[in-house]
Amino acid sequence: MNLKYLIGWSSALCLSAIIAQAQETNEVDKLDQRLKQIQESFEKQQREMRENFERLIREQQAQIESLKKQVANIPTNAVAGPVPTNAAPAVAVTPEQFNELNNKVDQVVEGSKQIRPGAFNPAIGLVGETVFSYRSKGSDQIGTDRPGGFDAFQRSVELNVAAAVDPFAKAYAVINASADAATGEATLGVEEAALQTTSLPWNLELKAGRFFAEFGKLSYIHDHELPFVNRPLALNQYIGGESRTDGAQLNWLLPTPHYISLTTGFGAGFGGDSPLNNPGAYRALSGFNYYGRLSTYFDLTPNVQLETGISGLINPSTQDRGGVLVQPNDIPDLSTLTLTEKERRVAGFDVKLSYVPLRNNQFQRLDWGTEVLYSDSRYLFDPDGIASNGDEYDASVGSLGLYSYVTYKWHRQWSAGFLFDYVQNAQNRSDETFAYSPYITWALSHWNQIRLQYTHTDHNAVSGLRSDDAIYLQWAWIIGAHSHGWQAR
Repeated sequence: MNLKYLIGWSSALCLSAIIAQAQETNEVDKLDQRLKQIQESFEKQQREMRENFERLIREQQAQIESLKKQVANIPTNAVAGPVPTNAAPAVAVTPEQFNELNNKVDQVVEGSKQIRPGAFNPAIGLVGETVFSYRSKGSDQIGTDRPGGFDAFQRSVELNVAAAVDPFAKAYAVINASADAATGEATLGVEEAALQTTSLPWNLELKAGRFFAEFGKLSYIHDHELPFVNRPLALNQYIGGESRTDGAQLNWLLPTPHYISLTTGFGAGFGGDSPLNNPGAYRALSGFNYYGRLSTYFDLTPNVQLETGISGLINPSTQDRGGVLVQPNDIPDLSTLTLTEKERRVAGFDVKLSYVPLRNNQFQRLDWGTEVLYSDSRYLFDPDGIASNGDEYDASVGSLGLYSYVTYKWHRQWSAGFLFDYVQNAQNRSDETFAYSPYITWALSHWNQIRLQYTHTDHNAVSGLRSDDAIYLQWAWIIGAHSHGWQAR
């Protein structure tokens, strides 16, 4: 009996296994069949898309060929002989006009290649930057707008939007929200909003709107792009931090075998942190700021690069930019001296030497950059601070500032460097400041980086300020598209 049961159970188990296997086989067959259906549907969609794409290309090519035939049939010279009275007069077309029309046809051809639905959709990105710090002296002793001691500062949040307007121009905007030093409240403002041409002849490029003017090496770089935490003292003193202006700028890439770039522009104001010049009730052309820059680049060896340039800025009629200023020192005989800026002049020279090994440029490089600025602005001096009593006089104040830094990158994620700052006050060259800043940067990725920096600042006795020490921890990040990113500066 036990043997019968054993045989019966064994047979039942075998039968169950066979049935289960059959069911599993049926399920697999069903899945295979479903997969084949999906694949066939996908291939069908691909064929339809390919056919639609080819049809669109054929239609565009037919339109282009038709347009070219029309161009070819246009007479290049006036028709000789009598013209029928019932016919329209022939139009003479010069070779220059013919070539211009051909160029327009070529531009139409290039424009027809933009077939992707998102080709003209704007690229949008967001940049955030937080700075944690400790300073040994208070803001009243060191002359800054941030408090001494411990501080946490959301220095900026930037929204970047950029897109092609048409085949001939592109546009971009940077909307920045910066926190107020006293209240911590963020103020939203338009930092940049400009239109830039892309197809002007003779290697020309025109930009108009609000933008960072091309002056020097780092003045038109955003804070989070700098190779160190804070903007150099000379740029803050003479430029006003960032070289923001409202105006127009023309760049010309010279048609020479060697790279030479010439930029010139004008704007209603110049500088991000400094107040705008006062135009008064009526602004003449002398009330605008005019600037220019000539730059070039050399490959000294396959691994060594040299960039250099000169820049200049003039505002012939500043009209008391910043209002009446009190002489920034504690010397008794000058304690009541006031001055008003009448003309602004700044000149600069910059150079950058880079060692970038061809075989290891993602992991190793060495950059040394230096910029020297000279301010020679004209002021109306008032010795006793009482306006219009006959003792006022005009005089120019020449002052010098510079910064120099070295950055060494030894790993894809790690780099370190040292920044030296020196600046004379633009209103009193006897007021001098020195700063020394070692820093180290950890780039977790291209979109996320942390920088640690120590800065010792020395003021001389004329300034009336105290020397101090500071530690900064900067954390910056990017999401979405970002036109400039973190490049080696």
